[in-house]
Amino acid sequence: MAEVVAIIPARSGSKGVVDKNIKLLAGHPLIAYSIAAAQLANEINRIIVSTDSIEYASIAREYGAEVPFLRPLEISGDRSGDYEWVKHLLDWMAENEDHVPKYLVHLRPTTPLREPKHIDAAIELMRQNNNATSLRSVHEMSETAYKTVEIDRDYLKCICSGSFDLDATNQPRQVFPKTYIANGYVDIYKSSYVVKNKKILGNKVIAYVTPRIFEVDTLEDFDYLEYQVAKEPTIANKLFGKEKGWL
Repeated sequence: MAEVVAIIPARSGSKGVVDKNIKLLAGHPLIAYSIAAAQLANEINRIIVSTDSIEYASIAREYGAEVPFLRPLEISGDRSGDYEWVKHLLDWMAENEDHVPKYLVHLRPTTPLREPKHIDAAIELMRQNNNATSLRSVHEMSETAYKTVEIDRDYLKCICSGSFDLDATNQPRQVFPKTYIANGYVDIYKSSYVVKNKKILGNKVIAYVTPRIFEVDTLEDFDYLEYQVAKEPTIANKLFGKEKGWL
């Protein structure tokens, strides 16, 4: 039985970039990058794509992933959360296979340029921490969040302190703690925790710090990603077997 299953979400209703998850990047659909990275990760036992689209399912299978079901439309909309499709996947596995894996490794197609060694390292880190409820990948923010502000009744207010006195934000960045942002590189959930608590992350989330990466949300993002791949094709080439010595 598979202990570690990569799960890749790929709903078809993207509005910012139409058919974003299958849009070609250096000749391969975006979703294929996550599938290829999972295939090259030593610790992944199985790869499942959750999609509501027959077309997406066909493409995912072509690149070697399993698509044992189609995700219901009612949990495939703009406002559907990750817990809903993860629960659907676990329920399907329990009902149809009488087994659920210990770990679910969530790889988002919108973060395509991954090194498989980071997936393996994250899984090992999760295995070593029995108290963790989940793991989430992050990278350091280019500007500390302690300098960020919001608008409250027309006036700027410090987000972290809640103060309207902005002089503190003008201090050198070295004075402030480092802050991090979740980046979709690799998240890991414990199936038992998800089933019992009806949530995927919980309150003891291990941080796995990755190199700074780029995510795709808009056409401009995609254009920049294509520029990155054209300028430095190493990761894409290694994912799709054009270079040796990847791991």
